Amino acid sequence: MSRSVSHSLRARLLWFLLAAIVLAAMAQALIAYRSARSDADEIFDYHMQQMALSLRSGAPLANHANDPAADPGNDDMVVQVWTPDGVQVFRSLSRAELPQRAVLGFSNVRVRGATYRIFSVQTSNQTVQIAQDMAVRQRMAGALALRTVAPIALMAPLLMLVVWWVVSGSLAPVARVRKQVAARQADDLSPVSENDLPDEVRPLVHELNLLFGRVRTAFDAQQHFVADAAHELRSPLAALKLQVLSLDRAEDASARAVAVGRLTAGIERATRLVEQLLVLARQESGGAEQKFDQVNLADLAKRTLGDMAGAAQAREIDLGLPRADDLSVAGQGDALLILLRNLIDNAIKYTPAGGTVDVEVLQGERGPVLCVEDSGPGISPEERERVFSRFYRVPGSAAGGSGLGLAIIKAIAERHGAALVLGQSERLGGLQVRVEFPKS
Repeated sequence: MSRSVSHSLRARLLWFLLAAIVLAAMAQALIAYRSARSDADEIFDYHMQQMALSLRSGAPLANHANDPAADPGNDDMVVQVWTPDGVQVFRSLSRAELPQRAVLGFSNVRVRGATYRIFSVQTSNQTVQIAQDMAVRQRMAGALALRTVAPIALMAPLLMLVVWWVVSGSLAPVARVRKQVAARQADDLSPVSENDLPDEVRPLVHELNLLFGRVRTAFDAQQHFVADAAHELRSPLAALKLQVLSLDRAEDASARAVAVGRLTAGIERATRLVEQLLVLARQESGGAEQKFDQVNLADLAKRTLGDMAGAAQAREIDLGLPRADDLSVAGQGDALLILLRNLIDNAIKYTPAGGTVDVEVLQGERGPVLCVEDSGPGISPEERERVFSRFYRVPGSAAGGSGLGLAIIKAIAERHGAALVLGQSERLGGLQVRVEFPKS
C-alpha cells in the first residue's frame, strides 16, 4: 500500500471495509455452499429411503435385466429386488454392475470407477436395494448450492457500493474544511465553519478556531505595538535629535551640562516608554499562556512598597500599608507585581510633594481586593473610562508620562478576571483604585 493511501483516512476505511465485506461474503458463501450440499445429501437420502419403502409391498415387477432389446436407461437411479432365497426378481435398466448382495441401510460401493450411494431394506418376502450414482448426486447438489450462493454474490458488490457512498459522504465535511483552510490567505484567521461536521471532527475544528483566535490576538497585539511604537517614539526621537544638536553647539561647560542633562532626561523618558510598550505587548499577547499560581497579595504589596520607597522618598510622599490581610489569588506573580507597581507609580507621580499614598489588601464582597489611594487631585468621573485608553493623558495634568500605565494595569487585571474600579478616596481625598479579584 502506498504512503498516500496508508495516510488517507478515507482510503483506509474503504480498503478495510471492502476487504471485510469480501472476506465475509466468501466465508458466508462457503458456509452456505457446504450447508446446501449437506442438506441436498440428506434430501436425496430421504428420497431413496422413501422409494425403497414404497417398493417393499411385494407387487410383481417386470425384470428387464436379461432383455437385450430393452433401453439401457441411465445410471442415475438403480433398483434391484431379491427374494428371501437370493433370486433377483427385478432390476432396473442400467449399465451399472452392482453387487448381488445387499447391506441393510446406507452404504457406499465403488463399481468400475464410479461410486454409488446404496440403501437397502428387507421385508419378510423380499429385499429392496436403491442405488444412486454419487457423481449425479453431487452435480445436482452443487447446482442447488450454487442457487443458494448466487444472492450473496449479487449482494456483496451492492453492499460495497453502499459502503463507498456512506464513507465518502461522511468524510465530505472534512474535505470541505480542508478546502476552506487551503483556500485562505495568510492573514485570514476567521473561524472555520463547524456546521454539519461529525461529532468526532467538530472538537478538532473547534480547537483550530480557538487557535486561530489566539493567533489573531497575537497578530493584533503585534500590529498595535508596531503602530503605537511608531507613533509614540517619533516625538521622543525627534527631541533627542534636537538635544544632541544643542549639545554639539554648546559653547561653554555650563551650556554643555544643561544640554547633557536634557539629553539624559530625554533618553530616560524614551527608555521608559519603550519598556512600557514592551510590557503592554507582552501582557496582551504571550502572557495569557503562562501558568497561574497562588500569589499572596500581602507579600506582594510589601515587596512592591519596598521597591517604590525610593521614588516616594524623593518626592517626600508618605507611602504606607495600613492594612494587609493574608489573602491569596490565582495569578502570575510577575504580572501582578507590574500591576501594583504601575498603580503606586501613578499615585506617586500625581500626588503633590508631601502627600500620602496608601496601599491596602482586604477582603471584599466578591473576593480579595487590592486598593491604592492617594491625596492627589484625582480623576473626574467623566474621565475615568477614558484613562484606560492607550496614550491618553488627563487634560491639564502636571505629571508627565506616556499614558500607558493604566492600559497595562487594565490588560493584567482582565487576564486575571479582576475588575478595575476608579473612585474618590474618602479618607485622603484623591484617587482610589480598587482591583477586585474573583473568589478562588
